[in-house]
Parts: sequence; C-alpha cells; structure tokens
Amino acid sequence: MSERRVTLAAVTGAHGVTGEVRLKLFSESFESFRAFKSFEANGRTLTLKAAKATPKGVIARFAEVPDRNAAEALRGTQLTVDRDALPPLGEGEYYHCDLIGLAVESDAGTPLGKVAAVENFGAGDVIEIERPDGKRFMVPLRPEAVPQWDDQRMVVSAVFVD
Repeated sequence: MSERRVTLAAVTGAHGVTGEVRLKLFSESFESFRAFKSFEANGRTLTLKAAKATPKGVIARFAEVPDRNAAEALRGTQLTVDRDALPPLGEGEYYHCDLIGLAVESDAGTPLGKVAAVENFGAGDVIEIERPDGKRFMVPLRPEAVPQWDDQRMVVSAVFVD
C-alpha cells in the first residue's frame, strides 16, 4: 500500500434521521465510487453499507454512522482510498492525482515549477503550473502542449509558456 490518498467523495450533510449522508462525488462515476467498500475519513474507517444515486446526488449509509447526529458530524469530511487501490489505467489514461506535484520543465529544459491543479472547463483537461515565485499559468493537456510526462516530470512545449 502506498501512503498516497485519493479523495473519491465528500460528505455534504445528513439525509434523514437514520444516519444516511449526502455525498459529492469526485470519482468518475457512481459505479466507480460504489466499487469501494471502505474509506478513510479523518483517521477512521467508514464501511459502506449502501449507496444510491438520486436526482439530487448520492445518498450513502455507513456501518459506523448510527444516527442523524453522527451523520451531521461528518459534514465536510473527505472519503479517501489508497492510490494503489484504484483500477489500472489504459493507454493514454491518467489520474489527476498522479499529475499534481510533478516537476514541470519546458522542452528546452528550463524548469518551470510544479503542477498545482488539473481543471476541466468542458473542453478537456488543463494543467495549472505554479512557478517558484508563486505565479501560475495554465496549459491545455494536449500532445502539442504537453508532449511527454512520466511519474517524475512533465515537459511543456515552450510556445505554451507565458
């Protein structure tokens, strides 16, 4: 097991009086979230008993949450899993968590900073790079802008560097 944790959901509040919670999912789909049976939540393990997708979001029940008070106490709690527990990736696929923190350099070899975030505004992923001075800039995650990366560094084409 790695020590890297990946957030798959966050508790947004209680639902009803029997300990169910409302969740905001960060996983690819409801099914990919439901594939996990336990989550780490602020240093404790929560065991998923049931989950259902509704028009207003996901409602979940955890074995360790017996009532509304316990459910309300979880508001804002992130539900994480170990990075190594995620399914293997296909060719050309990546997890955002694997990109965040990567050192970034231009294709000329100039250090640019680190990947600070991966965003998607509807037209594909965009990486946000933070320079050593704290200033940030964004680059589309397309082959012409990011010709290569591995688990150590990302290379950005100099024409995309501001």
